[in-house]
Amino acid sequence: MTATPVASPSAAALDVVIVNWNAGDQLGACLASLAASEGAEHLRVVVIDNASSDGSAEGLDRPGLALTVLRNADNRGFARACNQGAALGSAAAILFLNPDTGVSRDGIAAARAQLDADPGTGIVGARLVDEAGQTHRTCARHPTGARLIAHTLFLDRLLPGRVAPHFLLDWDHAETRAVDAVMGAFLMIRRSLFARLGGFDERFFVYWEDADLCARAAAAGFAVCHVAEAEIRHRGQGTTEAVKDRRLFYFLRAQTLYACKHHGRAVSLAVLAAALAVNLPVRLGRALVRGSAGDAGAVIRAGLMLIRAVPRLLTGSGR
Repeated sequence: MTATPVASPSAAALDVVIVNWNAGDQLGACLASLAASEGAEHLRVVVIDNASSDGSAEGLDRPGLALTVLRNADNRGFARACNQGAALGSAAAILFLNPDTGVSRDGIAAARAQLDADPGTGIVGARLVDEAGQTHRTCARHPTGARLIAHTLFLDRLLPGRVAPHFLLDWDHAETRAVDAVMGAFLMIRRSLFARLGGFDERFFVYWEDADLCARAAAAGFAVCHVAEAEIRHRGQGTTEAVKDRRLFYFLRAQTLYACKHHGRAVSLAVLAAALAVNLPVRLGRALVRGSAGDAGAVIRAGLMLIRAVPRLLTGSGR
């Protein structure tokens, strides 16, 4: 693990933490957008590289951008790496930003202004758009135990009128408003709240750690706000699309952990059973119908990984 600091933490008005794992040229483009953003001189950017093998953590310096690169010897997961990056700063607010994003010139400033405007707001998110400018509907509901089970069984797709989806798909995200949860691709939080909550729960290797953090912030009495004026380009799955088996495994594993943490052991067992008995077989069947041997193999490998993880999931540790 090596670190290359280039600026004093005390000089930063905003700490930006980016976790990188084989993001390719997306990381460099993300940093370039930060360097060109309004107030870039007040940013202190920390890149935590989780043992990338594609050279994406090399040659990252950008003129005018205070940057620290910390390289882990192994992939420690998203939540743990975020906590590492946050610990290196001291600014009053922290922005967790995915490497497959590009910030608009005034996007960060708009989000920070909303956070500073109301002391009761603990977390803010941005309006994420794709390369064509279409808004992703990424704000989410706090899932009930029943809804977690239903989603694992695909009932939100089979019975959309009766089972609400996890994401707020019926809302165009065009106005700023309080929501249950925002996506971790762009998540800004007060440092004092982050410390009070103990940071991200490191049992979530990847996925659901943002929903968990937002749920704990709400339980602590703080609002979560979607900021429509903060427009951020987001590719989505930019660093995991090449590892479909691990992506599916970590999602189902994290969903089970979330169910256990927020709704108890019985719900988590039901979610796990639904994943093994229904979710994975349905995905496998779809892949076979499409004639995609690669996707079918990824589903089988994900299922085997989930089965091997069952003993740890039954204890709630996930490790």
